[in-house]
Amino acid sequence: MKRTILFLLLFPVTITFAQKQLKIVKATSTSVDIKDDNYPVRKNAWTVMPKEKLDVYTTSAKKVTFYTDKESISFNVDPKVGEYDFIILVNGTDTARTQVKYDAKAPSRKPIAYLDTLQKAGKYNLSDRREVPVFTYQSMENPNLVRIRKELRLDSIAGKGNELSQIFNLMHWVHNLIRHDGNSDNPNLKNAIELIRVCREQNRGVNCRMLATVLNECYLAMGITSRYITCMPKETNFDDCHVINMVYSKDLSKWIWIDPTFNSYVMDEKGNLLGIQEVRERLVKGMPLVLNADANWNRTALQSKEYYLQTYMAKNLYRLETPVVSQYDTETWTSGKEVAYVELLPLDGIVQGPQKRESINQKTGVKFINYKTNNPELFWTTPR
Repeated sequence: MKRTILFLLLFPVTITFAQKQLKIVKATSTSVDIKDDNYPVRKNAWTVMPKEKLDVYTTSAKKVTFYTDKESISFNVDPKVGEYDFIILVNGTDTARTQVKYDAKAPSRKPIAYLDTLQKAGKYNLSDRREVPVFTYQSMENPNLVRIRKELRLDSIAGKGNELSQIFNLMHWVHNLIRHDGNSDNPNLKNAIELIRVCREQNRGVNCRMLATVLNECYLAMGITSRYITCMPKETNFDDCHVINMVYSKDLSKWIWIDPTFNSYVMDEKGNLLGIQEVRERLVKGMPLVLNADANWNRTALQSKEYYLQTYMAKNLYRLETPVVSQYDTETWTSGKEVAYVELLPLDGIVQGPQKRESINQKTGVKFINYKTNNPELFWTTPR
């Protein structure tokens, strides 16, 4: 019978295995994303197990795509054929024989209705005037930011175009420069220069938080007001969130959504750029949203509005958190350092208090101050 195998972006090499020519998909991470039929990509859905004799993925889908951090492979699944074998090669040495197997009784991978949960969480309290510190932004004349601007040659990268072109040029540059690896450990030094250096020297990626950190410092170094925002689900115990940037456009007099991990920004049906708060509101109300056509993950998987906004970000826009001070080296932990965060949560958020909490990490000696608010006007305040 004829077996159809589609390859996205790259054509993996073949290997002879038990008299069969098996295709090889290269990887440097053991985490694999999977897409079944037209359902959204499921992040970290599969763990590569080189020690297993045969690792079997059962599915009732008609098409399955595996995405490693380097390549991808798709199978048009024919129930009459039933089994599709291939090899995942990790770091050029460890081989994991993997099989996609058709099973009509396999559970559906239809995504959880995160959008339904978000749409029930639209209510805030504009009368909430509990203490929230004033957000501040480090000056581009700060010596550390001057160093970033000069060493990374940001003037050349940003270009001489208008403000928005510079904002997008810097986002594209960070996205293309640093690979996203959501399972990587954070380096000890968490500033733009050190993060870029570590990624180059170790040929590694970093998680979304570190990508947003790099881009945030680049924006500040260019005199562009920016914060990074931790976007979280309703649950207080979770294993996945997402971190993006909110960038203030003086030309538009508004905050706009910038995501270096997915090289993405969001617009309304008329092409107007939207901020995080506007995207959330439109998801809650079911209003039109447009994702830029070249939004992608690691330059291998284009993103769709249905997955990226209506599923992944619908899950992660329930609660939002940001540092009070947007500055160089915010999360490099040193004893005696003090870092404050503000969390915006809807009225039906699970944990509403305490409104202010202070704690000291016994391992790092860092003091954390966490504020909560139900008032989006305090969270999205226009920079002074």
